[in-house]
Amino acid sequence: MRTVKEVSELTGVSIRALHHYDAIGLLKPTKVTRAGYRLYDDKALRRLQTILLFRELQFSLKQIKAILDDPNFDPAQALCQQIKMLELQYKRIGELIDLARRIRSKGVDVMNFDAFDTKEIRAHKAEVMEKWGNTKAYQQYEQKNVSVNKQSELATSLMLKFVELGKLKHLAPKQTEVQVKIKALQQFITDNYYECTPEILSSLGEMYINDERFRQNIDKAGGKGTAEFVNQAILVYCSY
Repeated sequence: MRTVKEVSELTGVSIRALHHYDAIGLLKPTKVTRAGYRLYDDKALRRLQTILLFRELQFSLKQIKAILDDPNFDPAQALCQQIKMLELQYKRIGELIDLARRIRSKGVDVMNFDAFDTKEIRAHKAEVMEKWGNTKAYQQYEQKNVSVNKQSELATSLMLKFVELGKLKHLAPKQTEVQVKIKALQQFITDNYYECTPEILSSLGEMYINDERFRQNIDKAGGKGTAEFVNQAILVYCSY
């Protein structure tokens, strides 16, 4: 058994992230002592290793949880799919390096966009989700997002929600004006992705601050500190 601190030191995953994984049910500790210390056995570490591989492949925490919680999930098959996707990423990175070298040697006028094509990687990712990601929320997301263009439009609209919230950072998270924006954020997710229950909204709030990519994108949209502000406002909203 390893403590959360030992697991963090072993894997490079922050203690805060491990606590978040526990909160959303992605990686529960094997045992919690009477003093409240989380302990992890080898089985839990194997699950964490699978989580980290999927994270490297740009799967969201929600997608990973759906995959790992599927009763038909087969770790051996998943590993084969992970290897295939990593090989595709390795190939793509090599092509990008070659393109950059050609541009350096021949000048910036070299035009070739083949190396930026991610269709094959996306296809394999979709295959994984189709096989194991059959949660209600994911099915709703797939039904509502029918095209890449629409996904892009929705992502832009979602970022605008954070722009609006960023303008309210001078207010307390519990202020009515802020809470109205949080309610609008919840409704936007429900209308365009999946039913955003208070539980899901609360998990999203945690993800906004614990996932570095989300934090950076939200802070870029609404200004530094927006992700933390949104999370605090969500905590207030979900406590009602």
